[in-house]
Amino acid sequence: MATEKLDLLILKTLARASLHGYGIGQQIEQRSEGVFRVTLGSLYPALQRLERDGLIDAEWRASENNRRARYYRITPAGRRRLAAEQRDWQRVSAAISRILKAT
Repeated sequence: MATEKLDLLILKTLARASLHGYGIGQQIEQRSEGVFRVTLGSLYPALQRLERDGLIDAEWRASENNRRARYYRITPAGRRRLAAEQRDWQRVSAAISRILKAT
């Protein structure tokens, strides 16, 4: 999965609730009905990049099974980026759709 698409999916997932990394991957897989399976090898570098860029924050908390986990949440800058990326994605996907429908 391309970096930009993964970033968009992570930001959208975190816009709904703060989650730990494993939970983010699960949500993306569930909401895409199994189309997107995010490996830990791509998820954690993306989370580090988004945090470094100020688009998400993280804190250590106890998980559902009482283990220590790093929970991520979207920042105001992340919400602005998400809105911009969603607009761009909708524009691009509509254009592709028009091209594919053309006879």
